[in-house]
Amino acid sequence: MELIKNDDVVKIIERLCYHYHLNITNRVLRPVVLQLYLDTNTWDLVEILTEKLEIYRYQGFNISDLYRQVAACARFVEAARYVLVPTLKSKLNIRPGTPDKIYREMTANNFPHNLQVFAEFVNELYVYLMDYERKKGVKTPIYEQIPELEDVSRILTGS
Repeated sequence: MELIKNDDVVKIIERLCYHYHLNITNRVLRPVVLQLYLDTNTWDLVEILTEKLEIYRYQGFNISDLYRQVAACARFVEAARYVLVPTLKSKLNIRPGTPDKIYREMTANNFPHNLQVFAEFVNELYVYLMDYERKKGVKTPIYEQIPELEDVSRILTGS
């Protein structure tokens, strides 16, 4: 079990977590986002990455677990892009006279961009982990051993 205890990783994850809570699962979006159909394991992995930073900050991160969390975040981003973004305004119940109408409209209008920023943070973490393994001279890097990582960069960058 390879642990990575590195300030750069912590900083990337801190930014990712902050952005996720402020712009992806804020009080308006959270009920809608949680309706995305993702398996329990995917939700659990996204939650561990975005909610449990303090647990791992000092003891270190298991690099295999981080890769799996990155893959789960990629699945989340993909589902949000294709399922949530097209229907977000209707799901947020934006009607004249509703409380927070302007805030809800701004949230809906900015969500695609905020989702892309989140995806970029996740991709930054993924690239950092791959570079970390390359620099360490790992004979068989973990990212080559996990099949679900094959399309992660493509999903996250949207290409």
